[in-house]
Amino acid sequence: MQGVAFRGGLRADGLPAALDDPRRLAAVAATGLLDTGPEPEFEDLAALAGAVTGCSRAFITLVDERRSFWKSCVGVDITEIAGRQNPVRDSFCYFLVGLDGEPFAVEDAAADPRTRDHPSVQPMKIGAWAGYPILGPGGEVLGSMCVIDDRPHAWRPTELATLATLARAVGNEINLRTSLETARTALAATTDLVRSLQDSFLPSVLPTVSGLDAAASYTPADGGMVVGDFYDLFQARGPWWCATMGDVCGKGPEAAKVTALARYTLRAQATQHLSPAVVLDHLNSALLDQRKDGRFLTAVHATFRTTATGVSGRLCTAGHPPALILRADGRVQESGRRGSLLGVLPDVRLTDVRFRLAPGDTLLLYTDGATEARPRPIVPGAPRPLFGEENLAAALAACHGMDAPSIVRRIGRVLDDHSGGWASDDTALLALRVPPRAAGR
Repeated sequence: MQGVAFRGGLRADGLPAALDDPRRLAAVAATGLLDTGPEPEFEDLAALAGAVTGCSRAFITLVDERRSFWKSCVGVDITEIAGRQNPVRDSFCYFLVGLDGEPFAVEDAAADPRTRDHPSVQPMKIGAWAGYPILGPGGEVLGSMCVIDDRPHAWRPTELATLATLARAVGNEINLRTSLETARTALAATTDLVRSLQDSFLPSVLPTVSGLDAAASYTPADGGMVVGDFYDLFQARGPWWCATMGDVCGKGPEAAKVTALARYTLRAQATQHLSPAVVLDHLNSALLDQRKDGRFLTAVHATFRTTATGVSGRLCTAGHPPALILRADGRVQESGRRGSLLGVLPDVRLTDVRFRLAPGDTLLLYTDGATEARPRPIVPGAPRPLFGEENLAAALAACHGMDAPSIVRRIGRVLDDHSGGWASDDTALLALRVPPRAAGR
């Protein structure tokens, strides 16, 4: 451990004192996952970590004061390992605990002064190791998402970014379970808990994309159930960015789990593939592997980059409404070829469609809560007209000249006026606009 400064010092046995932190140990125990068997949710994420990095071994671990327990392990014959665990001294995971949640990676474990004397380098044939912390609701280090390469490995930034994303996905799955169990114990889920679960699927603040004006909104359905709409805007790699939106069939905790799987699978795959159709195809495979009570989802995924003349990109829709483009001259056009639903069949029909945004143009992604908005039922059998695709296009056309936040607010008000302030389904909107001032840059 030469050259490693552990926060909080060391125990008498030379390991990080943070391993014995009572608050951390309570959070690990509260997961209820110690000494439990494999589960598809975690097995899939570990397998994805191994596949993305090209490593033969991948682990999801929980670490208490004396051992590293393997909740999931890929590439290891667990019949030869008693209890799916090893002593904490023999695990690299204590580095993450001692570093208070910082990631830890070595490219040549036998040569790196921090690990060359570690007791597991030779017996476990560790050529390289990379891990990211799995965090509890209070920031406690529960364990790690890590991969092992048999040979030295120069970790690429995209590999490490994917590991970080997958570690967050594991933490969200664990924290979601803990939250739901707390709600069951209390006999009822409160509105605040429901909203916090839904909000965990949405970025708290959209990132800033140079040369682009972005805004989003999410209006929950009446009734207080956890449902499955989500959106995201993130940098994939280099100059490439991704905008994505999805709608999971159904409501409740199971729909929420599918939403979490979808969002983090999309982020992980987008770092590897620039084709939206390929990314959605991988998501379809992940959904089929999970088999969440036959639940499916619709999605639209776009990969784009800003240019001197605006935005250039491709998008793909999977059972999802087409995107709308508001041109600078006020025209509204559809973009995207409606493809197959995801999570139903192994062979899906998905097509990338190119799009360009010039200065003043806006791309609008939305869920069907917008087109299917209807008034609250008051009199049985009374007409309740859907808002519809034509009205949505007209509402967008009326936003000519507005910036992205104003467009999202204006469409939200129009939908609210149509439904009388009542929402039968979640509604998500995401607008990306090239400001007129971008011309000539």
